[in-house]
Amino acid sequence: MNESNQKIALFIDADNAPAGKFEEVLSEVAKYGVVTIRKAYGNWKSPTLKKWEELLHEYAIQPIQQYDLTKGKNASDIALVIDAMDVMYTREIDVMCFVSSDCDFTPLVTRVLAEGKVVLGFGERKTPSPFVNACSRFLYLDEEKKAARVNTRPKSIKSDSKLINLLRAAIEANEDDEGWAALGPVGSHISNKSSFDSRNYGFRNLSSLVKAIDLFELKRGPGNSYQIRDVRRK
Repeated sequence: MNESNQKIALFIDADNAPAGKFEEVLSEVAKYGVVTIRKAYGNWKSPTLKKWEELLHEYAIQPIQQYDLTKGKNASDIALVIDAMDVMYTREIDVMCFVSSDCDFTPLVTRVLAEGKVVLGFGERKTPSPFVNACSRFLYLDEEKKAARVNTRPKSIKSDSKLINLLRAAIEANEDDEGWAALGPVGSHISNKSSFDSRNYGFRNLSSLVKAIDLFELKRGPGNSYQIRDVRRK
C-alpha cells in the first residue's frame, strides 16, 4: 500500500505526554498517511491538562473524559486500551499511534503488532524500555541538555553494545563480497528488528550517527546514497 493512503489512528494519554510537542507528533505521523482518528484521554477537569485542552479544537482531537475514580488507578489507560482494540477490529486502520510515557501500554502494542499493524510510539525519555522496544518505531519528545549531549554523545553511542550489534548484524545481512552494504537496506533491517530511530541518539539521520560511532567505514554509493562496512573487515 502507498504510505500516503494509509489510515492512521492516534491515541493520546494526555496524563503522560507533553502537549507542547504535539505538532512534532503530527509532522512525524504525516509521513505515514492520514490521521482519521484522534483521541485524547484524561480527566479534563484537572488543571494539569490545560495545555492539552487548548489544543483540542485546533487539531480536531476528540477528548475522552475519564474521572479519577480511585486514587492510584488510571481509568484513562483502560479506556484508551478498550477504544484501541475496538478500532483495530472494527475500522480499516493501517497504523496505530500511541502518545504516552507509560509502560502499561506494552501488552496493547504487542497485540496490535500481532495483527499486522505498524505501531508508532511517542513519549519522554523516562518511558520504560519495554514500551519503547515494543513499538515499530518510537520517537522521544524531549531532549537531553545540549551541552551534556554534545560532550557525551559519541562516547555513549560507541559503548552502546545493543546498537553496535544491530548495525553489525544488519551490515552482515546486506553486505557484498567485500563487506560493503548499502546504508538504506541496513537502516530498514534495523527498523524491522527494533524501534530504532537515529534522532533518539541526537542525530538527524543514520549516516551522521554512523560517522560519530567511528567503528564503521562510510563511502558514497550511487547517487546520494551511502555504503557502510565494519572496520573489522579491513
